[in-house]
Amino acid sequence: MAFKGRPRGGRQPREKREKPKPMPLPDGKCNPLCPLFRCLNRSLVTVRRVMHGRMQHIAMCRWIGDQCIGGTCQYASCTARALLPDGACLHARERQVPREEEAEKEIERELSLEEREMSRIEKIMRKKGYAIDEDMF
Repeated sequence: MAFKGRPRGGRQPREKREKPKPMPLPDGKCNPLCPLFRCLNRSLVTVRRVMHGRMQHIAMCRWIGDQCIGGTCQYASCTARALLPDGACLHARERQVPREEEAEKEIERELSLEEREMSRIEKIMRKKGYAIDEDMF
């Protein structure tokens, strides 16, 4: 009898599995709950605790018996080699670069709007008979 469907083990074949996506913290630091994060000391455990009235996953270090400090630990590693020496995630830095470009575009857009407004004001002043000096602006 031929096998049809998914294997019983619950894992998909390697070619069909999606690559894990990095999950850096909002401040750009490495997140110990990221699927790419590894502890070279093999001390990382995720537990669920009640925090602020909700169940949340927390990364715990069995070696020190406290919460994992993430990318600043000497045993921290990233399977995607995205962990920088200061504990930041390279994927988070790559996401911030387009935001800077968007900010530059926004500034240019505002500047062009101001230039249009100034030219409109200059036209009105000329019609009224006022002389326009460069010192005024």
